Amino acid sequence: MKIEERYINSSYLDENPDWDRQDAPWKAEMVQGMLSENKINPTTICEVGCDSGDILVNLQKYYPMSHMTGFDISPHAAEFWKEHTGSKQVFNNIEFKPGDFHAVNDKAYDVLLMLDVFEHVRDPYTFLEKSADAAKHFISHIPLDLSASSVLRGWPLINTRKKVGHLHFYTKELAIETLLDSGYKIIESKYTGASLNMPNRTLKTRLAGILRRLVYAINKEWGVRLLGGETLIVLATR
Repeated sequence: MKIEERYINSSYLDENPDWDRQDAPWKAEMVQGMLSENKINPTTICEVGCDSGDILVNLQKYYPMSHMTGFDISPHAAEFWKEHTGSKQVFNNIEFKPGDFHAVNDKAYDVLLMLDVFEHVRDPYTFLEKSADAAKHFISHIPLDLSASSVLRGWPLINTRKKVGHLHFYTKELAIETLLDSGYKIIESKYTGASLNMPNRTLKTRLAGILRRLVYAINKEWGVRLLGGETLIVLATR
C-alpha cells in the first residue's frame, strides 16, 4: 500500500476512529494564543489537513467574523464535516473542501494552519515550499517524537509510524530547521506543554507526567530531549 492510501481508504480511520477530536479545543486555544500574542487578527484562516474540522469550529469562537476554510484528502473527513455544516457546503463562515490542497486551492489567506501535518507527508520540503504562497502567516503544530527515550526503546517510534502515520520524526531544532530550509522565517516558536496539558492523555501519559514535571523543573530543554512527549507551535512568515 502506498503511503497516501491510508488516508483514502479506511486504514487511518480504523486506527484513529475519533481522529483525536478531543484535542481540538486545546489546539484552537494554542493557535489563538499565538495569533493574539503577535497581534494578528485574521479575516481568513485556512487549515490544511483539517480532518474532522473541529479545530476550525473552535477557532470560530475566537474569530466569529473570519472566513474559515478546511481541506483534507480523506473522503472520510466529509462525514465529520456534516456535523458542522449539515447539508450546506458553507455554514457560519466555515467551508470544507475535499482533495489535495495544492491541487484544489486557488486563494491566498491571512493565516494558513498546518497542525500535525507535514510529519505525515512523503516529502515535507516540497509540501512546505508549495504551501508558501498561500498565506501571509503560517502556524505549524509539530509533535516532537524524537527523544533519547524514544530512540533507546525503539517501539514508540514504530508505533507512532504505524498507528498515526508519522513518516518523519522531529526534535525542536529539526522542526525549525525544516521550516527554515523550506524558505520560512520564524516569528515565534514555543513548547505547548502537551505532555502535561493536552486533554486526550492516557493514564500512562499522565503517570509519566509526574517524572516530566520533576525533570522539566531542573531543565526543560534537556527534559524534552530526554523524555519527549512535547509538541512545538511555530508562527512563521515568508
